[in-house]
Amino acid sequence: MTKINIYAIAKTSNDEFDKIAKEFMKMSSKYAKVESFNLFNKKIAKAQMIGEKEAQQSYSEVYEPLMNGYNIALDVLGKKVDSFGFVKLLENQPNINFFIGGAFGFERDFLKKCNTIVTLSDLTMAHKIANLVLQEQLFRALCILNNHPYHK
Repeated sequence: MTKINIYAIAKTSNDEFDKIAKEFMKMSSKYAKVESFNLFNKKIAKAQMIGEKEAQQSYSEVYEPLMNGYNIALDVLGKKVDSFGFVKLLENQPNINFFIGGAFGFERDFLKKCNTIVTLSDLTMAHKIANLVLQEQLFRALCILNNHPYHK
C-alpha cells in the first residue's frame, strides 16, 4: 500500500479545516496510508522573526531528514498539473512526501533536492487551505488510480 506523508510548517490545531482534511484521509485509507504532520518549533518561530533567509533555512533543516521516498514540494513557482497529471505523480511510487512551504516559502537548494515541484494554484493559500486542497486532490487521484467514480 502506498504511503503518503504531508508535511507543513504550521502549528497544530483542531478546527473545521482539520476535521475535513481528516475525513479525506479516512476516505483515502482504503487506497493508501495518508498522514499529515504539522511541524513548527521554537527555532522556526525565532528564524521567522529574523528574516526570510533564516526562516527558509529553518524549514529546510526540519524537512531534509524527512526526504525518504518520492519528494514533492508545493510551491507557487512549481509546474501546473490537472487532476490526471497529478495522478501521474503518484503512479508506481510506494512512498511519497509532500512538503508545504513555510510563510517564507522554500530555499532554492531545498527545491533542487525534490523530485518534482508543483503548484496547487497561482493564488497563495493559507497552510490549512493548501493542506485541504491537497487532501482532496490526493483522494481524487487515488480514486482515479483505483477506478472509483468519485472524480467524474
